[in-house]
Amino acid sequence: LDSTVDLDVLARQTPGFSGADLANLINEAAILAARGNKKVIGMSELEEAIERVVAGPEKKSRRLSEHEKEVVAYHEVGHALVAKSLPKCDPVHKVSIISRGQALGVTWYLPTEDRYLTSKAELLDNVAAAMGGRVAEEIVFGDVTSGAENDIQKVTNIARRMVTQWGMSEKLGTVTMGHKEELVFLGRDLGEQRNYSEEVAAIIDEEIRSIVNHGYQTAKVILTAQRHKMDAVVEQLKIVETLDAKQLDEILAREDEPAVAASSGASAS
Repeated sequence: LDSTVDLDVLARQTPGFSGADLANLINEAAILAARGNKKVIGMSELEEAIERVVAGPEKKSRRLSEHEKEVVAYHEVGHALVAKSLPKCDPVHKVSIISRGQALGVTWYLPTEDRYLTSKAELLDNVAAAMGGRVAEEIVFGDVTSGAENDIQKVTNIARRMVTQWGMSEKLGTVTMGHKEELVFLGRDLGEQRNYSEEVAAIIDEEIRSIVNHGYQTAKVILTAQRHKMDAVVEQLKIVETLDAKQLDEILAREDEPAVAASSGASAS
């Protein structure tokens, strides 16, 4: 390994990886280094290997129109800016509009520590960050696309589990709704069996919508206020296709400078 490889960063990017997964990761990185005629494995090869394992290889044959590329850029930057604005979200590690697997773009997060429990506040912030992509599309283009399909599935699943499994519903309280059916030897599939009324089912649906809508509105407030920052990041992202955390922070800092200068000028007068 190259001496500049940061093992701490790599560890934070690979939560849940088994020993075999990590071995495959190193092998993939070694292949990438060999293709580049390098004698050592560097951080770039390791991060590329992680992205290949997690999201799939680059889809170089997938050609987006300029409009689609712009939509994807705003979508991913929407995720990033909302996450950076909320205290319970993991730090943004990288934003990319390079297609991988089924994804047209990816926003990567870097947990600061291993986590085995997740609080309600963290879940709500994560829902808002996940809705940031769709909200960005609505703000900029006045329309939404099918690109948020996975985000919607993700937040709906989080909200449903908050309400039915984790006792995080204001209206239903600290109860579990439904029970897991595990008698697979009787020919039944694993799944959740309903043990509540239609009235309670309606409340569950209402609570799920409330959580998702709260996240949507949170993201909308953030991105509406940061529209100029979003535009600036997107312009650079369309050129370079991938921005790491440092580059993202530099762009955002530049966007803050005029406001600081104007404020200082007003104070001096």
